[in-house]
Amino acid sequence: MASAASAACLAQDYPVITNEEARPEPWVVNGCTIAPRTRCEGANLRHANLKDANLEGAQLKGANLARADLRHANLQGADLTGANLDGARLTIAFMARAQLTGATLRGADLSFVRMPKADFSGADLSAATLEKAFAKGAKFIGAKFINTDVQETKFYEANLSNAVFEGVKLRFAIFQDAFMDGCTGCPTDWQKGSKSWEEDKSKWEPAPGQ
Repeated sequence: MASAASAACLAQDYPVITNEEARPEPWVVNGCTIAPRTRCEGANLRHANLKDANLEGAQLKGANLARADLRHANLQGADLTGANLDGARLTIAFMARAQLTGATLRGADLSFVRMPKADFSGADLSAATLEKAFAKGAKFIGAKFINTDVQETKFYEANLSNAVFEGVKLRFAIFQDAFMDGCTGCPTDWQKGSKSWEEDKSKWEPAPGQ
């Protein structure tokens, strides 16, 4: 998985993190075996170093992952319903189809995360960073985006129904075909009229001094 993921990142100009840390076998943290499809509901993994961990399909409902290091982790299909991910470092993590309904991700770093079809319904993403994340088809129904950074985030076909956007950094974010019914503060006019930032390439980069 690691080599394929690295190749994908390189092909799309995404940064790549190489893991050179030795891991025990089995890898166990506070009674939770760190492995694909592990069952660690409610586990205490606060501040845990889980960088590059393969937790594909893991059962982590209600787990405490506050300030955990999950950079470049494989969380595809993982169940993190109601989990605490406040302040977690998830940069470049792979979270396709992950379940995070009702999870808290306040102040978490999800920049460059690949999260197509993930479910963040009811999640609290206040003060989180999703810069350059890929969220095609993801669900954010009723999610909170308060003082959140979604600059250059791709929300293609995402469901933002009843979400709350307040004080959000939106520069160059893409909301093509996103559902925004009942959303408070969503850029509902994003697809109306001409998109000058797409037509005028001089506006694609910040002006000098910015």
